[in-house]
Amino acid sequence: MRTFSIGLALVLGLSVGARAADRRVDIENQTGETLTHFYASVTSTDDWEEDILGADMIEDGETFNIDIDDGSGSCRYDFKAVFEDGDVLMKRNINVCKIATYTYSR
Repeated sequence: MRTFSIGLALVLGLSVGARAADRRVDIENQTGETLTHFYASVTSTDDWEEDILGADMIEDGETFNIDIDDGSGSCRYDFKAVFEDGDVLMKRNINVCKIATYTYSR
């Protein structure tokens, strides 16, 4: 019984740690173009949800802090960036609990 209790405590501790992880990420634009739309979706979905930037844009050389936390408890997200010139850059399976900055460059 004691082994089960210790195992359960470890699982609960890891679960709380993942939920408590910081999911704020600085999105840095070093592309030479204005980033006009940004999407982040849990890797387990095919839906991009809403544009996180809304009316904001990230000019070349600027950094924008985004809180990626969607309440799912997930740390793994896919990113999609849309630029003023129409280019789209996607990156899959980013661990937002372990990074503080993600840089777009070309």
